[in-house]
Amino acid sequence: MGLNLADKKAVVAKVSEQLKDAQTIALAEYRGVEVGDLTRLRKKAREAGVYLHVLKNTLVRRAVADTVFADLADQMSGPLIYGISADPVAAAKVLCDFAKGNEKLVIRGASYAGKVLDKAGAQALASIPSREELLAKLLGVMQAPASSFAGALAALAKQRETAAA
Repeated sequence: MGLNLADKKAVVAKVSEQLKDAQTIALAEYRGVEVGDLTRLRKKAREAGVYLHVLKNTLVRRAVADTVFADLADQMSGPLIYGISADPVAAAKVLCDFAKGNEKLVIRGASYAGKVLDKAGAQALASIPSREELLAKLLGVMQAPASSFAGALAALAKQRETAAA
């Protein structure tokens, strides 16, 4: 049974709300993917903070109209699952990581910062480390000089102890 007009407006409003803070939309064709696999995909998406839903393409086209994602409307055909995230790489990463283990999920493309990406572009976006990973690496780089300095002081103190003995 199809959606009535009020339900359609509610879906467009919900998607529009998600798009306000979104930096990325990723699209994948899910034809043939089993329900259990989609359930696992949705769980991973929730953990990553990604809004992941199977939506009617016409409703998503209406939601993205007049946004930076409007150019992505050309790729919206067929049975698609949409990943929307405020994190620049999370939506693409969730879908691309899942597609590696399930050949039935086919990445169609993505849009990041107003630029439409093809399948290869979406996979490249997914390969970028997440914000948390980058912050952890930065912290490690920032701590390295301090820990090296502490190690040098400890070695100097030990050297003086052996010289005094």
